[in-house]
Amino acid sequence: MMGRLTTHVLDTAAGLPAAGILIELWSVEDQPTFISSHVTNSDGRVDQPILEGDAFQTGTYELRFFAGAYLKASGVSQAEPFFLDVIPLRFGISDAEAHYHVPLLLSPFGYSTYRGS
Repeated sequence: MMGRLTTHVLDTAAGLPAAGILIELWSVEDQPTFISSHVTNSDGRVDQPILEGDAFQTGTYELRFFAGAYLKASGVSQAEPFFLDVIPLRFGISDAEAHYHVPLLLSPFGYSTYRGS
């Protein structure tokens, strides 16, 4: 079994999946290194795993969720700059054969995450 990294974003204020959020994946082992970018679909998910196969390796990574652009586009009434803009989630992958699911639960003034399944 090959490991993989997936995510999804839920807008907890609206009670809906968060569509159209730009997400970047970075390796942060030594110097931050950009790996890929993705956009959430209508279900708040990325269509394919963010990282899989030979590219899925142990190490420290960061998902950057561009929440400010999403919140602005969704019509959230908030003074600028928005309280949340780019949300960096730094996490470690220690098992190259496991499924790492890193979701984001988002509202205009807070967020949470966890290792999902």
